[in-house]
Amino acid sequence: EDGRLRHHGRVDMTRSGLEGFGRSLRRTDEVVVEATGNAMAVVRVLSPYVGRVIVANPMQVKAIAHARIKTDKIDAGVLAQLHASGFLPEVWVPDERTERLRRLVARRNQVVRHRTRVKNEVHGILQAHLVPKCPHADLFNNRGRAWLERQVLPDDERAAIARHIREIDRLAEDLADLDRDIAREAIDD
Repeated sequence: EDGRLRHHGRVDMTRSGLEGFGRSLRRTDEVVVEATGNAMAVVRVLSPYVGRVIVANPMQVKAIAHARIKTDKIDAGVLAQLHASGFLPEVWVPDERTERLRRLVARRNQVVRHRTRVKNEVHGILQAHLVPKCPHADLFNNRGRAWLERQVLPDDERAAIARHIREIDRLAEDLADLDRDIAREAIDD
């Protein structure tokens, strides 16, 4: 206010805490938050109370403002000063539909990464027991699994592989569900 930073206090990062903070603001106020995992939720809660909620790009803010000491209070002051001076690097805030699609795609990516980790664990077991590379294109398709069944392995490792195969099959079901949801969201886009 009037070119000066005014400390407002800490805000509890819960829906009720943010709503209480929002009620203390004016419709003409603008709020700046850094893009973090919960930034879009903060935008949704505070938007009805203020003129605008701006999401700052944390990497660009970091490049602009070199602070030797980093605390939430100092970071908030830096964001306020950058916004007041017109140098705040903003992030585009998606609409709800785009945000939902982003979440679906992110979840799909997580499932794919998890499936890859599980498959790598199976490959690791095979390598640990000097089992040669599968001669089939995919160790996890029907032909690859039949080949895998014929390999000589200790019982505990065979049981671990069986658990991993069940997990891979479960993850395939999750991927199919996510692919269907993503297709529904994107078909008219």
